[in-house]
Amino acid sequence: MQSKHLIPIGAGVLAALAFPLAAVAQSAQAKATVDAAKAAGIVGEQADGFLGFVSVPADPAIRRAAEEINAGRAAAYRDIAAKNGVTPDAAGSAAYLQVVQSRLKPGEYYKPAGGGWVRK
Repeated sequence: MQSKHLIPIGAGVLAALAFPLAAVAQSAQAKATVDAAKAAGIVGEQADGFLGFVSVPADPAIRRAAEEINAGRAAAYRDIAAKNGVTPDAAGSAAYLQVVQSRLKPGEYYKPAGGGWVRK
């Protein structure tokens, strides 16, 4: 992604995600499930702006909750991309860099671009 696109994408991401990521087309149950899975080190945030699995979840509810949240994020990234003339991938990456990273809590996992899982 070219840096000249970061500012407009970032502004669009920040405007669209001004509310917590919970506001992005997900149920309270999905958010609670994913928050617990993040705290347990099962789910983490990826540089593409989506949730990923640090370890394989034993509970299928965790997978469903992460899929629900990722679907909401994908829709938001498509909308942001259309409004800013960029790709959804660029919008997702900008969301990770400008919104998601700042919300990571100590002990949670994240996966930077081109890297493996890292614990904050």
